[in-house]
Amino acid sequence: MLVCIRGLNLSTSVRQKLQRTDTLPKGTRKPLRKPKSSKPELEEHPQEIKLTVPAQPKPPQIDTEKAREVIFKPNDGPQTAFLSADEQEVLYGGAAGGGKSYAMLADPVRYLNNEHAKMLLVRKSTEELRELVSVSKVLYPKAIPGIKFLERDKTWVAPSGATLWMSYLDSDDDVTRYQGQAYNWIGFDELTQWASPFAWNYMRSRLRTTRSSGLKLYQRATTNPGGAGHSWVKKSFIDPAKPNKAFWAIDPETGEILTYPQPHIRAGEPLFQRRFIPATLYDNPYLAEDGMYEANLMSLPEHQRKQLLEGNWDVAEGAAFSEFNRKIHTIEPFDIPNSWPRFRAADYGYSSYSGILWFAIAPSGQLIVYRELYVSKVLAEDLADQVLSAEYGEKMRYGVLDSSLWHKRGDTGPSIAERMILKGCRWRPADRSHGSRIAGKNEVHRRLQVDDYTGEPRLVIFHTCRNLISQLPSIPLSKSNPEDVDTHSEDHLYDALRYGVMTRPSTSMFDSDTSYSNYDNQIADSTFGY
Repeated sequence: MLVCIRGLNLSTSVRQKLQRTDTLPKGTRKPLRKPKSSKPELEEHPQEIKLTVPAQPKPPQIDTEKAREVIFKPNDGPQTAFLSADEQEVLYGGAAGGGKSYAMLADPVRYLNNEHAKMLLVRKSTEELRELVSVSKVLYPKAIPGIKFLERDKTWVAPSGATLWMSYLDSDDDVTRYQGQAYNWIGFDELTQWASPFAWNYMRSRLRTTRSSGLKLYQRATTNPGGAGHSWVKKSFIDPAKPNKAFWAIDPETGEILTYPQPHIRAGEPLFQRRFIPATLYDNPYLAEDGMYEANLMSLPEHQRKQLLEGNWDVAEGAAFSEFNRKIHTIEPFDIPNSWPRFRAADYGYSSYSGILWFAIAPSGQLIVYRELYVSKVLAEDLADQVLSAEYGEKMRYGVLDSSLWHKRGDTGPSIAERMILKGCRWRPADRSHGSRIAGKNEVHRRLQVDDYTGEPRLVIFHTCRNLISQLPSIPLSKSNPEDVDTHSEDHLYDALRYGVMTRPSTSMFDSDTSYSNYDNQIADSTFGY
């Protein structure tokens, strides 16, 4: 190997040693002749000295994984995806045994070497916090040498000055413990234990840091399906988009995307993104290998088994329609042929919600829910305009509406239904006779069954009808009448679905024809609108 060293300044003593031997002072012993095989030869040059070095054998390769202790290595798949996610709010969960707690504890470790990092990890109560504290005492000292845990404050303090506070947040009033605080990372373990989104939303206001810190703002959560907060967590993270896909954050109450308000310079733009990363027991080889934990989960009651083993968010304890399966009852939208009959059904509400569903009937008799409208605080006339705008260019066989909307309700003017009909949005009254609620529920059950002849369910829903897909499997049974649903639950779209399926409890392939009434005709009857 030839190594060239340019511009090398040599000291006087070194230059003397490099001079020819015949210039040495008298009496100086000449050096012995160098053996051919030994030391490198040095050649003098005004600006360059060439040093010839014998090639050396390469050192043996060292397996760095074996040379160092691996404190925590995320499992391939969901756990790795969670730790690398860049969205502001991420939910990691689903089935039990997916490695949620370890992932939650490992996520903030990357920031403990940053002096500006200030983080918070909460559980619902201090008792539930103990397990996380115990695991962190094994993990953190090995990952961050010199880190200290302050028992009284339940706070980890890294040598860099970074901190991680492990605390509780039981009731909504407990958020006052964190007023005036600022964090770059906040974690909620078992998010569905919070019955409402109040704490989650409030703590978002505590996310802030300086631009010079180099830190991003993150809010992280883990959970299983079920629990007091199942519904709002499902609306916030599960329903808006497919798993593992980033989406703009929405308000779970209205379903609207959160945007910058007026008069902000970015008014109307989405605020931040969310993402749901599902995991099951089978994504964690450390628990799944021996099959013991799997056997324990299989022994649970059906709804708990679906939640904890399968990570199914579409089942709830006491659910009225536990047979609903997103995999078979929801489909990709497609262009519906014009020859297929279409109709709509609605449940009206002003202070609560108005729910409208549009149906198409396939030649096989299968009902297809292909559109929904779910709005609140909309007057009857304005709702009629929205309905007509949504179905512009389509021909509706009929519309069916809650029959109570034809009642005068003490005034002398037209009823709510009649005001909509006068706008050109035609309806006929839904059946609300004695026993109609039970009959309608039974018909929904029948429609959800898989037809023996076609091998498909008798009712399918376009996956764009997110509110119906969210509500239908979550509606609980009535505690006073197990044959009916709980009328205090969010059932507006269910009622619209019930009205719709009861207008056509059965049909045949010969029902698909092209004879429609002229939609532009004048209203013939003020009650039915046809």
